[in-house]
Amino acid sequence: MKRPVIWSQSALDDLKAQVTYIAAENPAAAQRVADAISTAAAALSDIPTGRPGRVANTYEKPVRSLPYIIAYAISPSPTGEAIAVLRVIHTARDWPDEQWPKA
Repeated sequence: MKRPVIWSQSALDDLKAQVTYIAAENPAAAQRVADAISTAAAALSDIPTGRPGRVANTYEKPVRSLPYIIAYAISPSPTGEAIAVLRVIHTARDWPDEQWPKA
C-alpha cells in the first residue's frame, strides 16, 4: 500500500539548512545529498522501515551511506495512513530522548 509522504515545515527547514551548508563548499555534493534524502523519504511510502524513534510515537530511518536520519510518524489520512516526515537530522547532533535537537 502506497502512503502519501508529507513533509513538515521543520523537516523542510532541516533539509534546506543541510543542503545550504554543503553547497557552500560543493554544490554538486549538496544536490546528491538532497536527492538521497528525498529518495529515502519517498521510499517510506511503500515500506515504512525504521527503528522506534527517540521521541514518542515516531520512527527513525537512517539515510543509506550518509550521516542523516529521517524522523517520521505514521499518521491517519483520508485514504488510510500517511508518512509525516518530521525532521532531517545529522547524526553528529546531540539528540536526547523525547526532544528534537536544537536548531
